[in-house]
Amino acid sequence: MAGRSRIEWTEVTWNPTTGCDRVSAGCDNCYALTLANRLKAMGAAKYQRDGDPRTSGPGFRVTLHEDTLSAPQRWREPRLVFVNSMSDLFHARVPFDFVRRVFDVMAATPQHTYQVLTKRATRLARVAHRLSWPENVWMGVSVENEEAMTRVAALRRVPAAVRFISAEPLLGSLSGLDLTDVHWLIAGGESGPGARPVNPDWVRQLRDQCLRADVAFFFKQWGGRTPKAGGRLLDGRTWDQMPSRGPGAMPSYRTMTA
Repeated sequence: MAGRSRIEWTEVTWNPTTGCDRVSAGCDNCYALTLANRLKAMGAAKYQRDGDPRTSGPGFRVTLHEDTLSAPQRWREPRLVFVNSMSDLFHARVPFDFVRRVFDVMAATPQHTYQVLTKRATRLARVAHRLSWPENVWMGVSVENEEAMTRVAALRRVPAAVRFISAEPLLGSLSGLDLTDVHWLIAGGESGPGARPVNPDWVRQLRDQCLRADVAFFFKQWGGRTPKAGGRLLDGRTWDQMPSRGPGAMPSYRTMTA
């Protein structure tokens, strides 16, 4: 019900919902949509419902998974958990009651740290006050270009202990990005067939903005044909900074270790 993840900034993934719809330029080459198509062909039970071909695809219709909801309560060792790597918890087709139940599970398992990421920042901000926000829930928004920067203002309205930005795939300069009340930023280039190249100056710009604002900076990849094709070095070093985590931890940063 949870898989060890190859994503550098997390440990495991947990998908109480699957499926999504494209909403912005960052979705054009969605890895999850491609993977869902493959999983459907393999007969995976969670990926047998097709989404709208205009915005989604085979095996990628938004689907709730009751049998997965309680999975973190059975994990004994603390884990860093990426929530809905194959969906968006704040998608309009995910009922608010189900969103609240996901938050209830996260609150009931304080030994784990949860990373929730959305492109639906408007809905997030609209319902945030109706949710409980335990310290072990980190909330983030995807910001791939200037047009998506409005999501950060919505994120600031969320009372999460850690607020973060995922600038991946980074598709343009974010020179005007306001990092006020943001604790962590992940940057990365796109990977896979048709990957759009990232300009190194866009990445350096984000790194320097984070250094000035004392925001933890994590550079995931340059991207290319595969996620590992371009490596992870930025000006000769890796950037693996993470917000501190654990009971009562303040959102200063540390370097992630294996």
